[in-house]
Amino acid sequence: MQIAPILSLFGNMEPLNQVRLNFNQESVDLMNIAIAFIMFGVALGIKPEHFRTVIMRPKPVLLGVITQYILLPALTFLLVLVTRPSNSVALGMILVAACPGGNISNLISAISKSNITLSVSLTGITTLLSLVMTPFNFAFWGSLYARHSPLLVPIAIDPAEMFRTVFLILGIPVMLGMFVGMKFPTFVRKVEKSVQAASVIFFVGFIAAALAGNFSIFLRYIHLTFLLVFIHNGLAFLGGYILPRLFRANELNSRTISIETGIQNSGLGLALIFNPRIFPPELSLGGMAFIAAWWGIWHIVAGLMLAFYWRRRPVKREFH
Repeated sequence: MQIAPILSLFGNMEPLNQVRLNFNQESVDLMNIAIAFIMFGVALGIKPEHFRTVIMRPKPVLLGVITQYILLPALTFLLVLVTRPSNSVALGMILVAACPGGNISNLISAISKSNITLSVSLTGITTLLSLVMTPFNFAFWGSLYARHSPLLVPIAIDPAEMFRTVFLILGIPVMLGMFVGMKFPTFVRKVEKSVQAASVIFFVGFIAAALAGNFSIFLRYIHLTFLLVFIHNGLAFLGGYILPRLFRANELNSRTISIETGIQNSGLGLALIFNPRIFPPELSLGGMAFIAAWWGIWHIVAGLMLAFYWRRRPVKREFH
């Protein structure tokens, strides 16, 4: 006997497959520029000593990488099997989980009074690893999902094209930002905070404009994805906290890893979805875009709520 999808209680998700968000090529290009500018601003604060942290105190960094690129995709796959949403929604969840940490994770960590050095280190390392891990994780978990979903229309993803897109949007800006940060440290100290603040404002403004252009679609379908993204994002924060604690990471580092895992670069996910060389326009993948877009809004809300909760519960800074 076939078990009805749990989320069918909240409506039929199949119509999401046919949703077409109002993004023209100019909007997609602007989104890519916004992401690249944000990553450049983040990379200005990445110093060689952050990478030396991996050698001197590798445990929390390794745990952060594991939660980001192993635990979260695995939890996402299990959630997809349990809730059984429509195919495009499931693929959107898998794609978001395959992305690196989001651009505001360092800000959220700062507000929560977590370990900023660990946060910046994880942002830099997982972003560089995303050049390989994002295409790999989506290909691996996506193909595994396809074997469990016979109704899924076969989708041939070109890993090389996905790598190229990730490299252009994340790789080059991060390397350029690190170069500028190391080459002109005095200048960077003066402008770093302004550049990072401007990049976040730029991206939030883009999200707001994109939402305004798709507001009627958003209102029509948000009830189908709100709870799913809420659970998915909650699992990311929770898994990112519990796994380090199981391996005896201290409270401060566990909070930081939780934030790095729960704040995903869903903007990169949208950029990949709207790349016709990766996902041809004729595919019915509206659910992917809707999941990535709503995640990009919700993880900011959830991250800020968690940050202010932890801020009111400070812990003694430890270094193991």
